[in-house]
Amino acid sequence: MKQHSKTLQEELKKVRSQLSVFYELTKLMRTTLRLDEITYIILTGLTAHGGLGFNRASIFLVDKKGKKITGFMGIGAMDNKEALTIWKHIEQEKKDLHSLIKNYHHIKCSEIRPKFLDFIRSLSFPLDKTSGLIFDTLEENQTCWIKKSRAKKMRNDLLVKKLNLGEFLIHPLTIKNEPAGVIVVDNYFTKKPLAKDDIKIFDMFIEQARGAIENSQSFEHTLVRSHTDSLTSLWNYGYFQYRLDEELLKAESAKLPLSIMMIDIDDFKKFNDSHGHIQGDNALKGLSKRLKRNCRKIDILCRYGGEEFSIILPGNNKQEAFLLGERIRRSIEQKNISGSKFTISIGVASFPKDSLEKYPLIKKADKALYRAKKEGKNRIILA
Repeated sequence: MKQHSKTLQEELKKVRSQLSVFYELTKLMRTTLRLDEITYIILTGLTAHGGLGFNRASIFLVDKKGKKITGFMGIGAMDNKEALTIWKHIEQEKKDLHSLIKNYHHIKCSEIRPKFLDFIRSLSFPLDKTSGLIFDTLEENQTCWIKKSRAKKMRNDLLVKKLNLGEFLIHPLTIKNEPAGVIVVDNYFTKKPLAKDDIKIFDMFIEQARGAIENSQSFEHTLVRSHTDSLTSLWNYGYFQYRLDEELLKAESAKLPLSIMMIDIDDFKKFNDSHGHIQGDNALKGLSKRLKRNCRKIDILCRYGGEEFSIILPGNNKQEAFLLGERIRRSIEQKNISGSKFTISIGVASFPKDSLEKYPLIKKADKALYRAKKEGKNRIILA
């Protein structure tokens, strides 16, 4: 009788803990509409010891245009040594859910990201039967519990092989009756067996998270359409203003530097007048592609207006921004674009060194750009 009572108390404690986690995660998911941040919150809830406690969790999203399903976000480790280091750090720092999720701002700004995250993002599967289990899960539209014995028989399946999966759960994400992706969780390191209760809680949690993902995708789709420059397909002036606000808050929170770069194509008006606007538009497209090729993935390149561009550089101090600016300047100078040679002038300003606020920071970068033009063009000037 005492044992039965003890078991009930433990189960009640577990349920209370899970409900508390659900409540906290629901609040956290309301703090952002960005898809990467939403998925990071969801996967943190699946992996954190204060959450569902799986060793690894990853999400793959459907790309209808590319007719594939690609890795979007992953939390976990690549090997036992890394897993032990991560867990030890979490224990020592007493990191709760809020602290773990806040850590994502550091990850986004760092050039060195977690190995498992980069590995997941490198994965891509065709959106057809050749991708095996991942496609079947989307088709059947229900959680699949793959036990160890079955996983061994499926060792040649693309997903099982790539992630070296033993026992695991794979859940389809369906949004507006359309397949949107899958979430995969396992206990790769601890080898802790899964139980029916784990699956129930997992399903409940994913159902709760589905709405947040749907809202985020709708928001990002609207954002892309309204903030994309129609000529160059780069972000536009409005998006630059929106993202600079956001990135400055992150930089301040994470105590990291941030730089902005203002770029102007030298003598572009003369080129337009002598070659015509069609040739000028073609040149702008070519220059945009060249600029994009020289930016990092986390950099935010925008067409600021006319022949002027801007780049937000998260995590970059002024000297690092200068080195990137020089690389971009040389790249443009050396390349023949639309049958002509071009040069650019660049002005750079950095947070927190030059200013703690957005508009003074933009103004300082603009003044540096003006000096670059005045001092002979085809150069980079720091605020």
